[in-house]
Amino acid sequence: MATAIAPQLESKGRAARAAAPALARTPSGVKDRALLSVADALEAQADRIIEANARDLEAGREGGLSSALMDRLLLDVKRIGGMAAGVREIAALPDPVGQEIERHTRPDGLVVTRRRTPLGVVGVIYESRPNVTVDIAALCFKAGDPCILRGGKEAIHSNTVLAAIIRDAIAAAGGPAEAVQVVEDTDRALVLQMLGMTEYIDLIVPRGSSSLVNFVAENAQMPAITGGIGVCHTYVDAAAETETAVAVTTNAKVRRPSVCNALDTVLVHSQAAPRVLPLLAGTLSEAGVEMRCDRRSATLLASRPGANVVPAAEDDFGQEFLDLICSVKVVDSMDEALEHIARYGSGHSEAIITEDAEAAERFLDEVDAAAVFVNASTGFNDGFEFGLGAELAISTNKFHARGPMGLRELTSYKWVVLGKGHTRP
Repeated sequence: MATAIAPQLESKGRAARAAAPALARTPSGVKDRALLSVADALEAQADRIIEANARDLEAGREGGLSSALMDRLLLDVKRIGGMAAGVREIAALPDPVGQEIERHTRPDGLVVTRRRTPLGVVGVIYESRPNVTVDIAALCFKAGDPCILRGGKEAIHSNTVLAAIIRDAIAAAGGPAEAVQVVEDTDRALVLQMLGMTEYIDLIVPRGSSSLVNFVAENAQMPAITGGIGVCHTYVDAAAETETAVAVTTNAKVRRPSVCNALDTVLVHSQAAPRVLPLLAGTLSEAGVEMRCDRRSATLLASRPGANVVPAAEDDFGQEFLDLICSVKVVDSMDEALEHIARYGSGHSEAIITEDAEAAERFLDEVDAAAVFVNASTGFNDGFEFGLGAELAISTNKFHARGPMGLRELTSYKWVVLGKGHTRP
């Protein structure tokens, strides 16, 4: 039996669907001008955004939100500037709509081509991070896809103000503001209703906790991108350079521990462990990281002053911590490291630290993940860092997109066939 849709939600679905033709025919110049207007407005109205965000932060403190969620929720001048920079980078990227993907001419002279087209209306259900409102609205607008955004109650004031700024800026630049729809009602029942809106939504994307992702996977009646849970490993190989191993691993864990590309587990080859682990424990402990160590790594660190070490439980491996916690294990071979990642990884971001080119190449070839890194932090698995401006999500799916989803991943294509009176025999 179909779930009834609340009138206010259905009206947003109708508005988004109605905006699709107008957005699809909006010239690239108008789309880019609108996005630049959005970026300028975000910076010009930073005080307004921060004031709304302060209300969300206060409610979060009163509600007992974790430090990780509070970090995701926070907006300040620097983060607003980062959002604006991302929007400007999206504006500077080539418009994918209408791009010709391929062309070939058949023996009879028939010309067969494929061209990129908008994907359709994109629905996104997300938690905590109000910057997602800006990233997704900008990406979808440039790709020609109207969007319906449903953020969590913890960011409702921030999201409402950001949406108003975005829509006003688009309208001022002559674009279709109705292409950006934001659900202001925080009733959780609306989430299930959105998952049944097949008449209005072509693709649904959850961004948030594993419980949200799993709920969407189980209940969505339209195609969904339901990956994105990050259980991320860094493997320190026997041939790792010590300073590189410590610096990269520490950055992957402490830069922003609340995000999905943050490191969760460190695997250290037994030949590298005696020289790497004590130094790594020092930098991680200084940053307040709790290291949940297997027996061998705990033994190596037993005499390390100030090391924040506790024994690891079995479920500390395969855990997405989203906090200043990581698990640590000593392995005896690349094979053991690969087996561990295959068992516990989520297919998100995996890294190797090594000076051995053959070991690096083997790791790249054999690890099954959306992004694999050599001597670089998993924190780089990000649409902005990959030159996409931002991302709709980081997909761990293999169809239809994998890794950071940018403009091209927000398009479909159509076959275009050019003839000269051709008839088929």
